[in-house]
Amino acid sequence: MLLQQCLAWEEYLMAKHSFFKYHLAWLEVHALSYDYSFTPECVETPLKPQYGGGMVVNPEISQGLKGWSTFGTTNIAHRESKDGNKFIVAFNRNASYHSFSQKFHLDHQQLYTISAWLQVSHGESEVVAVFKTSSDYVHAGWTIAQSGCWSMLKGGLVVNDSGPAELYFHTENPTAEIWADSISLQGFTQDQWKAHQDQSIEKTRKSKVRIQVVDPQGQPLANKTMSIKQQSGNFPFGCAINRNILNNQAYQNWFTSRFKYTVFENEMKWYSTEPNNGREDYSVPDAMLRLVKQRNIIVRGHNVFWDDPNFNPSWVRTLSPTQLSLAVNKRINSVMGRYKGQLIHWDVVNENIHFGFLEQKLGPLESGKLYKQANLIDNRAIPFLNEFNTIEEPGDKAVSAAQYIRKVRQIREVYNGPLGIGLEGHFKTPNIPYIRATIDALASLRLPIWITELDVSSSPNQDKFLDQILRETHGNRAVNGIIIWSAWSPQGCYRMCLTDNNFINLATGNVVDRFLRELAHQGLQITTDSNGILTASLYHGVYEAEISRSIKTNSSSSSMARKFTVVPRKEEKTFKIIMN
Repeated sequence: MLLQQCLAWEEYLMAKHSFFKYHLAWLEVHALSYDYSFTPECVETPLKPQYGGGMVVNPEISQGLKGWSTFGTTNIAHRESKDGNKFIVAFNRNASYHSFSQKFHLDHQQLYTISAWLQVSHGESEVVAVFKTSSDYVHAGWTIAQSGCWSMLKGGLVVNDSGPAELYFHTENPTAEIWADSISLQGFTQDQWKAHQDQSIEKTRKSKVRIQVVDPQGQPLANKTMSIKQQSGNFPFGCAINRNILNNQAYQNWFTSRFKYTVFENEMKWYSTEPNNGREDYSVPDAMLRLVKQRNIIVRGHNVFWDDPNFNPSWVRTLSPTQLSLAVNKRINSVMGRYKGQLIHWDVVNENIHFGFLEQKLGPLESGKLYKQANLIDNRAIPFLNEFNTIEEPGDKAVSAAQYIRKVRQIREVYNGPLGIGLEGHFKTPNIPYIRATIDALASLRLPIWITELDVSSSPNQDKFLDQILRETHGNRAVNGIIIWSAWSPQGCYRMCLTDNNFINLATGNVVDRFLRELAHQGLQITTDSNGILTASLYHGVYEAEISRSIKTNSSSSSMARKFTVVPRKEEKTFKIIMN
């Protein structure tokens, strides 16, 4: 009898354990929220670790050196500041990679976010979080660490194979001590990550609406099927074009049936409009602008200047500083004055974090002066920075989020008007957690963020990667618009085409069309309940609701339509539609 009771109790515990295990797994998808926060300031005391440290053992260094070991030839120590804050230090470093480390087991199916607070013993140094795996060294995030205060590093990573990985911190200055505190590593399943995207979309891109259908006497009409069609959406999504569209009706039809936003690939650039000194020709961009304006397509301006010397007109590169200053002033007034009031943005000094042609010739504050001048010429067009590799390549420290923030602050020394953040997005293999972490960091500047030149290098996974990037960036509440960089050319596109030369979609074009259909709620039909009410969560935009009705006299049917607009709001909006 006692044995039977024990077995029964064991079965009960096993069933209970399975119940909680199942429900905890279910709750994990929905309850483990993502921490979008980032602090750009260098602070006196580090904040608490995100996710309580997540997978990290001893994340606040409150238990001595527990969980931490040396990486390379160095010494590590546990220290405490005057205010009682405890942290770990790597000193007597003999190489850039000598540091403290902790080992983890990483799953290639998971997405990881990392954060830490870092300081160096003197001066300032760029510090990167690196994971050494069995086959690679994976860069996960950067910060510019300083002495005397703590800087936040935030990044993300995925690994190619499941297995052991060792986290350490790397800086090119081996004479500097590395200090760290509040270190966090948190993994998310694919379902959890998608849940964060969906939650962000529901909160920032959509609003809940409640529609009641009534007859002229105000009586609710039950079991009526309503077709809801979006006529225009509020989220800017577009694609680049080039001069090939001017005399190609098939290209025009394909493009204008899809996009309401565009940017010209090369036609507004200085080397296109003034290839020879003093001989300006705007005939091509003028014609392109006329074409898209006829179709009510909105245009970004790209670009006024390009800080890469290789992409300036050849005659510009040989000018003296005095001559260059005059030429620059003429150029900005010419191109911006010509298109004043017709464009929503201007990439003013393109790629001026990677490069510095104008700054080297005319002084370190030249970019700021040009942004200020651009706003004075056309205050309806937001002046944008525009840079590559900030979200594409975690290994490119020159344009990390920390360096982007530094460049914005440098411009702010001269110019305090409207400003935008342009992230080009020329991807090979996307690191989705790194994209999100970088945008989190840039969002702390509270400036509009656009993905300005999105494409993916040709590979067997090109369409899959494009879909992942679109969903990640659109799902990020800080992103205000997306432009695909895929202007068509019979010789082939820059790096990614959406169609073949007969304007039949390629796999990437199908990804874009599917994305557009989702944003427009194409094919959405909802039936009213017994009170004539239906509810829906709709993307912001202008809609038309259409209801079929029977005509008693001849048993035929007709339809009636009503327009309504969905805008951002916290509370549910109720619309009443009267059916005559």
